[in-house]
Amino acid sequence: MPRSVNAVASRARRKKVLKATKGYFGRGKNVWTVAKNKYEKGLQYAYRDRKAKKREFRALWIQRINAGARQFGISYSQFMGMLKKADIELNRKVLADLAMNHPEAFKAVVEKVK
Repeated sequence: MPRSVNAVASRARRKKVLKATKGYFGRGKNVWTVAKNKYEKGLQYAYRDRKAKKREFRALWIQRINAGARQFGISYSQFMGMLKKADIELNRKVLADLAMNHPEAFKAVVEKVK
């Protein structure tokens, strides 16, 4: 009896991967073994970087809040401590947006906590 390999499913699987690797450099876009490895590595990077993205944005927000707070003579840590004491529950994302795009609103928040 001949061996059954289900070529239709194999071809579909390969086409899916090669479509996903479209635009990759060199043989990564059209040679099956290279493309498969690059595709899998890309998925690993995507999984890892979904977590890293959150860390990077939090760090960016902290830098922006710190820069905004220092214009009024206080450090980031002092400002965040005063926010907690004043029982103002604004998250870092909103505070960073205020510091960068709405300085008058950020100034009002700083004055409120001082």
